[in-house]
Amino acid sequence: MRITVTVDGTSYTDDVEPRTLLVHHLRERVGKVGTVVGCDTSNCGACTVHLDGHSVKSCSVLAVQADGCEVTTVEGLARDGELHPVQKAFHENHALQCGFCTPGMIMQSIDLLADNPDPDEKAVREGLEGNLCRCTGYQNIVRAVRDAAHQMRPGAGPEAERLASDTASRVGAGGE
Repeated sequence: MRITVTVDGTSYTDDVEPRTLLVHHLRERVGKVGTVVGCDTSNCGACTVHLDGHSVKSCSVLAVQADGCEVTTVEGLARDGELHPVQKAFHENHALQCGFCTPGMIMQSIDLLADNPDPDEKAVREGLEGNLCRCTGYQNIVRAVRDAAHQMRPGAGPEAERLASDTASRVGAGGE
């Protein structure tokens, strides 16, 4: 089946088998290896990406379901060589150890902050409960999300991603 998916501002058209998971399509066909294959059962959240501005576990979405959609991966967050505020906060707050869960944690954190731009510790923990980390104990992850919330005022959620993708598309098409 032929699909067209915009990933991190670039349109990709591919023939895919109907059973291909979005996570495998992103990694194997598009080359977005920052999206991690964790459990293939949607339990760990390591494969979290944004699909039309909302976080999804890409191991539970078929590539054909993303046809005509916009996907943002952790690799599409930085702008002009600058890390996204959530990426920067994770780095500055030592919110990772092995790093395996980090891409999914960052993507889910951005979605959380789009819904709640000033979460308290409990809200952060609840917002990330579908994403597992086997190393950190979560304290630094919670601290990083709260730090990013303060840095991002008034917010930098999915709408900011969409605007950045629109700009990238215009630049790639000879606009701006």
